Amino acid sequence: MPSAKVLEEKKAIVAELSERLKNSVTGVLVNYKGINVADDTAMRKELRESGVKYTVVKNTLLSRAAEEADLTGLQSTLEGTTALATSDEDYAAAARILANYAKKIKGFEIKAGYLDGEIVDLTTIDKLAKLPTREILLANVLGAFQAPIASFARAIQAIVDDGGIDACLAKKAGEAASDAAPAEAPAEAPAE
Repeated sequence: MPSAKVLEEKKAIVAELSERLKNSVTGVLVNYKGINVADDTAMRKELRESGVKYTVVKNTLLSRAAEEADLTGLQSTLEGTTALATSDEDYAAAARILANYAKKIKGFEIKAGYLDGEIVDLTTIDKLAKLPTREILLANVLGAFQAPIASFARAIQAIVDDGGIDACLAKKAGEAASDAAPAEAPAEAPAE
């Protein structure tokens, strides 16, 4: 039987994991078997830069933490090696980064995941992985907002290039007058 000190340490780990599961918007479990040290280091750096917390966890401790966090559907995947990646803000970062490594490393695979406290299937995780980064999405939105403004600016510049508002109005009035004038019929020759 484990000592009281060991039990307290394990309870603290379970409590911390449970809080982490409850407070994160998304989480992904992976089987990290097959990843080498260089790839693991690069992956952890990429996850850290994206605000994703990644840790290797014991299956029994994660099982208890998942139960406390009402994520009981995760227990069925807790076999073999397990690492947990959670994000408190970005829904897609963990899935995107881990899916990239799962594609290139044999044995490294995504086991399960959750989104806003609900267990999701691997198809949903795959869809999350395909979402562009937050920066790209923001750039697309800003581009959509800028398009009408840019068109307006080009129109104003065209007016300036044509000599200003007065010149454009005079040109428009001339076009309108020529369109309104009926076409003159050819003059008939006088009868002799």
